[in-house]
Parts: sequence; structure tokens; C-alpha cells
Amino acid sequence: MASTPDSSHDGAGDAPVEPTESESALETARRQLHHAAGHLDVDPNIVERLKYPKKIHEVTIPIERDDGTVEVFTGYRAQHDSVRGPFKGGLRYHPDVTRDECVGLSMWMTWKCAVMDLPFGGAKGGIAVNPKELSADEKERLTRRFAEELRDVIGPNQDIPAPDMGTDPQTMAWLMDAYSMQEGETTPGVVTGKPPVVGGSEGREEAPGRSVAIVTKLVCEYYDRPLEETTVAVQGYGSVGANAARLLDDWGATVVAVSDVNGAMYDPSGIDTAAVPSHDEEPEAVTKYADTVISNDDLLTLDVDVLVPAALGNVITRENAEDIAAEFVVEGANGPTTSAADSILEERGVAVIPDILANAGGVTVSYFEWLQDINRRAWPLERVNDELEAEMLKAWNAVQTEYERRDVTWRDAAYIVALSRIAEAHEMRGLWP
Repeated sequence: MASTPDSSHDGAGDAPVEPTESESALETARRQLHHAAGHLDVDPNIVERLKYPKKIHEVTIPIERDDGTVEVFTGYRAQHDSVRGPFKGGLRYHPDVTRDECVGLSMWMTWKCAVMDLPFGGAKGGIAVNPKELSADEKERLTRRFAEELRDVIGPNQDIPAPDMGTDPQTMAWLMDAYSMQEGETTPGVVTGKPPVVGGSEGREEAPGRSVAIVTKLVCEYYDRPLEETTVAVQGYGSVGANAARLLDDWGATVVAVSDVNGAMYDPSGIDTAAVPSHDEEPEAVTKYADTVISNDDLLTLDVDVLVPAALGNVITRENAEDIAAEFVVEGANGPTTSAADSILEERGVAVIPDILANAGGVTVSYFEWLQDINRRAWPLERVNDELEAEMLKAWNAVQTEYERRDVTWRDAAYIVALSRIAEAHEMRGLWP
């Protein structure tokens, strides 16, 4: 069932409201759209269209628990804009999944695909559930039933889900199988982020962290800072943070701090990142390997050259933005910097490289996976990594051009690139009928 878009009006012609710390993903996405539109000569009617999703699907998902009881969960799939291609975006299993969160995150996916110049639009979905409270069998049943409920609105040319919080390659394999069984043919292109043995791409899981590392390297080159003389702190040592930290370490940077939910390992002389297990390798193990442990809050304010928040959203806030000592913030997580903090960092001259560029390696290699599935031809890891680096450099150059030409922040420059491409596509296609 598709529900109607949010009817609250904050039109492109309205005066922007002062950002608050409790701003939702939807409010933030609309604010960023409004802000980017102010820098462009774009048809206000197109901006008005982009404030709303095309469709929101809300479904109920009954599953039988292992003890024989039936429990009903609520799932969502928000499809924001498909002017440049099929909808694309993650599925998350988390207790706090809401309709509006999915809408806001689907808008971010639209901007992310556009800034990378991928032929996709934005979507996001999920189920309001704590996956830690499900057995593997229960999670499989939940996923297969969710796939069936969404079957009419997803597909390789329609909407292509991927892993997100609380989901993983196994989840995508179950979803692909459930969809394929109902369609009567194996359809690997319906999802990305699958295991390679069933049509996934080599390098997909490492891709967001790799793109964070690539962008950090490009930032250092742009500001004439040798990577060998650069110190880095990484909050979050999951897939994104660990892969970014290890690559930067390999490339000569000095990673002085990494963290998980329990705290941060800190060593000003540098950490051997390969010797510290990531969350996937050994959950919550960072502090076990540390001689010096500091808090996650203290990590954010360390005197380093580059700060990579790669854990949660909204960790750089009005309260701590004045204390951020890094010269550059490269966003590994989605939305780690609140709007209020963004304004403070801009005033202080701290360069913030936005998530829609920095962590876009995930959706970029998802695009590569989709191409491999359509063509039934797998790429070797070396090709995946080479093509990812080329795409990141192309996107960086486009954003850098706007950054220099318009004298705006890096975030504004990225949104200007994205919105200009989306607006041009809407101009070309027009409004049906």
C-alpha cells in the first residue's frame, strides 16, 4: 500500500528555519535541497517536486517466531525520485525505522547517486525491528516475507535494494532468492550487496570505506598536505571505518585513534590498524587491544589533521563543534554532522567533505554489481577498485569545480552538482502527462 507524502509545507520560496539539533533526516534533506537551490537558477517547480517522495510503501510483515507465536512488524520503502534511472537504496532493520526517516534517507540517496553521476534515483526502506532479538531463522523468514510484500515495487529496472544498518550480504541473498522464486527465474540484479557466489561484486563491502580513504587522499592533495605527514582519527571501526583507516595507514597516513561503541584506542605515534580487528572480525574488540583508551567524545575533539566520523549520525553537534580541532572532517557515516554544527564549522574554516561524496563508494560499486548482474559477467577485484577510483576522482573534480567557482562549502558544492543534474533531467523529461 502506498501512503501519501507528508503534507507539511516548507516550500522553496519560504524563508529557511533555523536548524535545530533534533532535526529529522527528512527535515535535513529538505533544508539541504532548499540551500542548494538558492545557489542555482533552477525552476522552483522542480524544487517543489523534489521535496516529496514519488511513493511510500508501508507493509505489515507477520512472521512465526521460533516459539510458535506470530509477531507483526511494519516495513517501509520510500521511493523518492527516478528521473535519472531506477530507485536505489538500502534496507535497514532497526527499532527506530520510521516512515519519515525512510523518506529523508531516500532523498539523500537521490543526491548521492546524482553527485556520482550514476543512472539511479533514490530510495530507502526498512523494518522497525531489533535484528539482535531475532534468530537467524526468524530473520530469514522476515526477509522473505518482506520481499514478497515489496515484490511488485522492486526489480532490476524498478527499485534495487542494498544492505544497510542491521542487514548484510546474507539478507540480500535471501531477498534475491525470494524475489526470484516468485518471478520464476533467477534475478540477481534485484538487489546489490549480495555475496559474490550469487552475483555480488568483489569489493562491494569494502567500497564505502575505500571511497572515504580515496576522498581523504584527494583532500590532502588539494590542500598540499602530504599524506605521510597527516594524522587521522576514525570514529567507528565497522566496515566503513576499518577499511578507511587501513587504506590510509597503507598509504602513509598516521592513524592515531579508532573506536567502537565501548571507546577509542589512542596512540599519538600511530596505530597498526591491521592488528586491530574490525567489528565484523571481532565485535567490540577495539578497546581490548588498546594501551590507552579514551571516550568516543574525546576522539572527536583530538588535535588531528583529519577526523573521519564513520559510526553514527548526529555526532558532531552544536555542543562540540567549537571543540573540533581537526582541519578536515571527512564524513564516513550518513549525516554525522548536524546543521547547527555545520554552520559553526563553516565559520571556523573547518573543511567538511559531505557523506554524499565521501562514502558514495557503496552505491558506486552497487552500480558496478548491477552492471555485472545484467551482463552476467563478473569483474575481478582489481577492475572494481580501479573503476571506483576513477569514478571518485570524476565526482571530486565536479565538486571541486563548483567549490572554487561559487566560493561555497564543500557540502554546498556537492549538493549543487547533484541538484543541477537532477533538475536538468527533469527539464528534459518534463511533467507527465
